[in-house]
Amino acid sequence: MNYSEHEGKQYHIHVGRGDIGKYVILPGDPKRCEKIARHFSDARFVADNREYVTYTGYLDGVKVSVTSTGIGGPSAAIAMEELAASGADTFVRIGTCGGMQADVRSGDLVIASGAIRMEGTSREYAPIEFPAVADLQVTNALAEAADKLGLRAHAGIVQSKDSFYGQHDPSSKPVGYELIKKWEAWIRLGCLASEMESAALFIVANTLRVRAGSCLLVMANQEREKQGLENPVVRDTEAAIRVVVEAVRTLIRRDAEAERHGDA
Repeated sequence: MNYSEHEGKQYHIHVGRGDIGKYVILPGDPKRCEKIARHFSDARFVADNREYVTYTGYLDGVKVSVTSTGIGGPSAAIAMEELAASGADTFVRIGTCGGMQADVRSGDLVIASGAIRMEGTSREYAPIEFPAVADLQVTNALAEAADKLGLRAHAGIVQSKDSFYGQHDPSSKPVGYELIKKWEAWIRLGCLASEMESAALFIVANTLRVRAGSCLLVMANQEREKQGLENPVVRDTEAAIRVVVEAVRTLIRRDAEAERHGDA
């Protein structure tokens, strides 16, 4: 059933087939969409409803889009579902995170190869035993882009959670004992950073048989703060945007080459 008031448009994001490209960049914050769209050629505003803002333009002559997802797994999953229904098949999340390892510093980038499913959305798609893993082609393209641009980046596992303040003030929560113990376990296992959307996006992508990856700016690192190490707050996402745009260009080129060789 389609609840949309506009025929041919998705209920939440208000876009339909023809409005978007197959490659979509997914920031959380709607205010980042226009900033990202400035990297496109012939960018145009498409839709704005709830937390979902969409622009469409071109990279290297291929139609691409940017759609915000809001905060957390539920709204991110809705965006991916409706974008996939509108013709998208490659998704790259760009967002912010908090570093967890001492060498993950403010201003660094984290490329998520997988995510800890400490959130609820993905559990309504797949059993908890199924891993939340990013698409290898997307992940490799992001890592190569960061290297090409000379930016400091880490690739590995991130933690996805539903409660921002459960991370930042766990002792005040009735289940703080569990939050603290699990946080310590994630650090011992080498988890790089904490954020709120990647696990849901990776699981939904597997369900829909589309590609997804994540590139995250480290705003700060509370573990460095605890150790008395330098820990400024960095808010400028431009470096992460450049990496994601370059990675999408790489995917466009490689997809075209695969199609020419009959591998797509």
